[in-house]
Amino acid sequence: MPELNPDAELLVGVDLGGTKILAGVFDSKLNLLGTYKMSTKPGRGPDGVIERIARCVEDAVDECDGKLSNVKAIGIGAPGAVDTAKGVVLFAPNLDWHDVPLVDRLHKHLDVPIHLENDCTISMLGVYEVELKGKPKTALGIFVGTGVGGGLVINGEIFRGFTGCAGEVGHMVIDVNGPKCGCGNRGCLEALASRTALFQRVRNAVKEGQSTVLVEMLGKDLADMRSGDLRKAIKKGDKFVERIVDESARYLGVAVGNLANLLGPEVIILGGGVIEALGAEMMHTIEDVAHDYAMAGALEGVSIVASNLADNAGITGGAVLARRKR
Repeated sequence: MPELNPDAELLVGVDLGGTKILAGVFDSKLNLLGTYKMSTKPGRGPDGVIERIARCVEDAVDECDGKLSNVKAIGIGAPGAVDTAKGVVLFAPNLDWHDVPLVDRLHKHLDVPIHLENDCTISMLGVYEVELKGKPKTALGIFVGTGVGGGLVINGEIFRGFTGCAGEVGHMVIDVNGPKCGCGNRGCLEALASRTALFQRVRNAVKEGQSTVLVEMLGKDLADMRSGDLRKAIKKGDKFVERIVDESARYLGVAVGNLANLLGPEVIILGGGVIEALGAEMMHTIEDVAHDYAMAGALEGVSIVASNLADNAGITGGAVLARRKR
């Protein structure tokens, strides 16, 4: 990473997720200088999580030998519906938050301008500006982590829709008889293809007697399971885990095909922790199934790719937002 000028202006991007908080420190040219990660611990409630966000930012700045006084702005992405103007998280099912004034409460810990956006919209902002160089006129991002979210670029601009909730692809219903989602509906893409859904299917099968090398690796409760563990199991020849991952990839492929029919994007980019860990195992299936479900011509010339920013898309987008708003 680039060496830090002690007097340099700094930007901080924060990716707030259901399981982790990741903070990244950037210079004004969006070079990543350092990161810090900690668990979210949503059971501690909004105030407990917000205190952890502040600590994560402080530790990220400290990790790259910077000073908080040099931070010009912070951009934070939060999961769920947000009111960007008021800085309020309206509903975040993976955190069990309702109408939480995140920006105001975070200001009590950090005396820095703070700007809020939906986590996947902010990830798409990072991917679009840094990875795609702002070139495609239309682009769709699907981000697979604890949940599943999306971001849209239409006519070169991030599209939020009339209510600000555009891009919530994770709550597109794929199977009306499917498992219940955290949003209250059944069969949402998030309930079928997210890391949470993957892990739940694995744990349920193990409880019912399914054998898997994951038990040998992690113990029968699978308490510390990570996405990378699924990849390791597949590499060890675990056909059960391979099937579970393939099911999630197929659900994502159905979604990509449907969204291509609806939106006609030039680029469809997939990111998030699950794709970072399992992209090699999933992307081929996602693309094949997408072509099966898209109308003839809907995917002609369309790029379906995994993001090179991987799990750093959110913090990168946060830095882009911070630079725009500073």
